[in-house]
Amino acid sequence: MTFTVLIPARLASTRLPNKPLADIAGVPMVVRVAQQAQRSAAQRVVVAGDSFAIVAACQAHGIEAVLTRTDHPSGSDRLAEACDLLGLPDDAIVVNVQGDEPLMDPQLVTDVAHLLIRRPQAAMSTAAHALASVAEFHNPNVVKVVLDAQHLALYFSRAPIAYPRDTPDQLPNPAPLRHIGIYAYRASFLRLFPTLAQAPLERTESLEQLRALWHGHRIAVHVTEHAPGPGVDTPADLERVRRLVGA
Repeated sequence: MTFTVLIPARLASTRLPNKPLADIAGVPMVVRVAQQAQRSAAQRVVVAGDSFAIVAACQAHGIEAVLTRTDHPSGSDRLAEACDLLGLPDDAIVVNVQGDEPLMDPQLVTDVAHLLIRRPQAAMSTAAHALASVAEFHNPNVVKVVLDAQHLALYFSRAPIAYPRDTPDQLPNPAPLRHIGIYAYRASFLRLFPTLAQAPLERTESLEQLRALWHGHRIAVHVTEHAPGPGVDTPADLERVRRLVGA
């Protein structure tokens, strides 16, 4: 049950320039992400960067890294190139851990990978946790997912789903699920994904995973009891993470 973690990282960020290199307790953020991933059951952890600065920062801390093109439209495209650069076979399991998740739970990385290994009917796997806040349920920045009886995703949305028609001011029962942005793929599907036409639903919701569902590919979902640590999108997020790690 071996798998590889790939971490896409690019310097361009409108809200937080040079985000992968942001210092967290003396370590660049992307390096801290990789160190968390190394605590999982992954056989290999590789950063897929878009600049020599990212690659050099990783190598200085003993983290494997590859240099990818700067013009990729998404992290999935970057990881598809990384699969080719690394010569990963089509049946290899690849986990995409975002480069701005320095508090990612290593056990969650392992669980998402092992779920895909156990579910041959799925092209991808991801994670979710139960929501406990009505405000988050209605927040469009909180992505929700609904599942079928086999824990395969039916739909992802920024809207509150499943919508409680008779009690709209309360959480439905069972609790709605918040999607966690970690994915596992078979390398063959990761190579295929960038060639698939963008889906209308994907454009409407701005959710790339809807492309897979639109084209008939299944996504298995691991439901965890614990919400993940905060990611980093803004300077305020960065300061919060620094406080959490005691920087």
